[in-house]
Amino acid sequence: MAKLVVLKFGDVSFNQGFAVTLQIGEESDRPTTEITGRLPPCPEMPLYYTRWQSSYRQIGNTFRLDAEKIQVTNVSITQSCQDLAHVLQARFNTWLRSEEFRPLREKWLEKLMPTDEVRVILQTDNSQLQRLPWHLWELLERYPKAEIAIASPTYDSIPQLRTQNHKVKILAIVGNSQGIDTQADLAILQQCQNADITFLVEPQRQELNDFLWRQNWDILFFAGHTSSQGDDVTGRIYLNKTDSLTIHELRYALKQAIERGLHLAIFNSCDGLGLARELADLHIPQMVIMREPVPDQVAQEFLKYFLTSFAGGESLYQAVRQARERLQGLEDRFPCATWLPVICQNPAQIPLSWRQITPPIKSKSQYPKLYWKLGIASSVIMTLAILGLRFFGVFQSAELQAYDQMMRSRPDEGSDPRLLIVTIDDADLVNQRRSGQVLKGTSLSDQSLNALLIKLQEYQPRAIGLDIYRDFPAELPELAQRLQKTDNLIGVCKGSDSTVMTKGIEPPPEIPKNRQGFSDFLHDPDGVVRRHLMFFTPETASLCSADYAFSTQLAFRYLLPLGIQPKFTPQGNLQLGNTIFPRLSSRSSGYQGIDANSGQTLLNYRATKKIAETVTLTQILSSPMNSNAIKDRIILIGVTAKGDFPDYWATPFNSRLDAQMPGVTVQAHMISQIISAVLNQRPLLTVWPFGWEILWIWGWSVVGGLLVWRWRRLPLLALALGLTSGILYLLCLGLLIWGVWVPFVPSAWLLVGTTTTIAIQNCPSKFWQKFKK
Repeated sequence: MAKLVVLKFGDVSFNQGFAVTLQIGEESDRPTTEITGRLPPCPEMPLYYTRWQSSYRQIGNTFRLDAEKIQVTNVSITQSCQDLAHVLQARFNTWLRSEEFRPLREKWLEKLMPTDEVRVILQTDNSQLQRLPWHLWELLERYPKAEIAIASPTYDSIPQLRTQNHKVKILAIVGNSQGIDTQADLAILQQCQNADITFLVEPQRQELNDFLWRQNWDILFFAGHTSSQGDDVTGRIYLNKTDSLTIHELRYALKQAIERGLHLAIFNSCDGLGLARELADLHIPQMVIMREPVPDQVAQEFLKYFLTSFAGGESLYQAVRQARERLQGLEDRFPCATWLPVICQNPAQIPLSWRQITPPIKSKSQYPKLYWKLGIASSVIMTLAILGLRFFGVFQSAELQAYDQMMRSRPDEGSDPRLLIVTIDDADLVNQRRSGQVLKGTSLSDQSLNALLIKLQEYQPRAIGLDIYRDFPAELPELAQRLQKTDNLIGVCKGSDSTVMTKGIEPPPEIPKNRQGFSDFLHDPDGVVRRHLMFFTPETASLCSADYAFSTQLAFRYLLPLGIQPKFTPQGNLQLGNTIFPRLSSRSSGYQGIDANSGQTLLNYRATKKIAETVTLTQILSSPMNSNAIKDRIILIGVTAKGDFPDYWATPFNSRLDAQMPGVTVQAHMISQIISAVLNQRPLLTVWPFGWEILWIWGWSVVGGLLVWRWRRLPLLALALGLTSGILYLLCLGLLIWGVWVPFVPSAWLLVGTTTTIAIQNCPSKFWQKFKK
C-alpha cells in the first residue's frame, strides 16, 4: 500500500524560521507517526529564488503568459540561468540539512523504504515556500516512487455526487493562443483512449459557464495564456483575444462541477499558483499546474508524457513524476523544464487513477461460461487443498484458538448451585503449620481433614470429593476409620503412563476401590484442557486401579438417589438416564489425529466467572455454616495455593501462567457438565459427521463465489466479504452454544481464498482478450 507523508509548515517566515510537523502513515488511513521540528531562519532563500526566476524569465522562449507580456529577446542567458539553478538547489538542500530539521529527516528514513510508493503533501500558505524546487530535495530523490504536491493548510472534503460516465469525460478549453501552438495540445488529447472530450476553442464567458453547469465532467483541461497576480493570490485565464477572467468570477460554475464529480484540473499554461490558490478554496480534489512560465514545446511534451502514463494505468502522482523527469531531455534548450509541473492537492481527497475515475463497464455476458467454469474449478481445487491441509493438522492450532475465543464469548450461565468448593489456599497452609499440625507432604493435615469431614457430615452433603493425593495411611485412628466408613466420600488417585515411565499415585489406602476416581486430565499440545476423560482401563502396573474419573464418580453419587445409574451403549458410550455422552474420535472437528482412546468427550465448560460457591478451609472450620449451603450438594475439597502445592491448568478461558484455573475448579466444571446434561438437558458438545463437515466447509467456498458474482466492485466486495466472515463466526458461535462444534478456520480460509481467487480471475486484462482469440 502507498504511503502518505504530510509536511505542515507553521505560519511564520524565512526571517524567523518555520515550525514543521511531519506525519507518516498508510494511504487512506490516519497517520501512525507524527514528529515536530523546525527549519531555521534563512532570509536569503527567497533572494536566491528571485535571482533564478528573473534569469529564467529573461531567456526568451515563447511562454504561455498573458499575450501582452510575452517578450522575445535574442540575448541568451541560458548558462546563467543554469548556474543560478545549481546555486539555488545547493543552498536549498543545505537549509534542509540543518540540525533543527534533522529529527524529521531521520524519522522519514526510519519509517519509509526506498521501494515505497510515497505521496508527499507540503501544507503551507507561504507562496515562496510553494515555489521552491522541492522535487530536488536530495532526500526525496532517494525514493524513485515519491512525488510531492503542495496544499493549503485549510481544506474540506466535498461530497461528490458522481454519475458514472461510460468514458472519462474531459472538458478541454483552448483559450487565447496568440503566439503559441495549442493545436498540438488538442492532437495529444484526441489520442486518449476511453475518453469523451469536448473542445471549447476561445469561448465566450457565458459559453464556458454554461458548459460547466451542463454536464458531469471528470477532468478540466486548459491550454492558453494564464498568469498569477497579487503574490499568487489570484490567477487569470485568457479565454480569447478580448476576454479574461479570474477563478473567482467563475466560482459558481466551478463549484457545481466539483460537486458533480470534477476530480482533476490540468492547466497546461503559465504561472498557475494563483489559479491553484483560488481553486483550492473551492476544494477541488487535484490540480496539475506550472509554477512558472512554461515554454510552448515543454507544455506540449509534458501533456503527452503525462497522459500516456496516466491513461496507461499509473497513479496521478507517478504519472506527473515520470512526465516531469522526461522533460530533462529538453533542458539543453529549455533550462529547468523539470522544475515547472507541480501537483496541487486537497488533503481530504485520495487521488483516483484513470480507471477509477471511470471504471470499464463489463458486459454481464462477457465470458460467463469461462468465468463460471474457472470459478467452480477454483472452488473445488481450493476445497480439496484446504481439506488436505486440515487432514494433516495444519489448522488444528488455529482452530483450537478460535474454539477458545468462542468459549469465552458465550453468554453467562451463572454458577451451579449443586456444588460447593472448599479451597486450601496459602493462608490455610500457614494456619495449619502455626497450630502445630504436620502436613507430611500434603496440603491438608490429618487433624484438619478429620475436623472438616465431621463438620460436613453434620449437614448431610450428597457427595464429598477429596481432590488431594493421600498415598499414605492416616496416622490419626479416628480419621482412618472415618475415611473408611464415609460412604459418600470419593478419594483421588493418578493413573500410570507408560509413555513417560510413571506408575501414577496411589489412592488413600482407607478408601475402597468403588469410592476411588482418577484425577488425570487430558491437555492439548498447547497445554490447554479442552477434553474430559470420563473413564479408562488402567494399565496393569498402575498404582491407581480406578476405572472412572474422580468427577464421574462424584456425579454418579449425586445421581444415584434419583434412580439414575450408569450403563454403556452398544457403541461403548456412557449413558446416564436418557443422556448419552458421545466419545471423541481421533478426527473430531478441529482435532486431527489425536489419541482418542478410552472415554473422552469434549469439556463444555460452564460459561460463568464462578462455577460454584467457594469457602476456604479456615472459614468453614472456624465459622458456623448455613445448612442449605451443604445439604444435598457435592462438596469438593481441593488446593488453590500457589506456594507449596500448586495445581493449576490452562483452560480456554485463559492459558497465561498467572491466570490459570485451579485443578479443583476444573473438576467442578466436569461434574457440572455431567449432572447438568442429565438433569437440565444442558447441551453436550458434539461434532458433525465427517461428510457433513465437508459440505459445511465447501459451502463457504460456494458463498465466496456468490459474493464475487453479486458484487463486482472491489470496495463493495471487500465490505460484503467482511460482513460474511462475521456471519460465519456468529453461526459457529451459535452452534457451539447449542452444543455443536463446527469447523471455523478452514471455512474462513475457503471463504476468503475463493472470493479472492475468483475476483482476480474476473479482472479484465489483456490475457482475456488473447484467450478469446
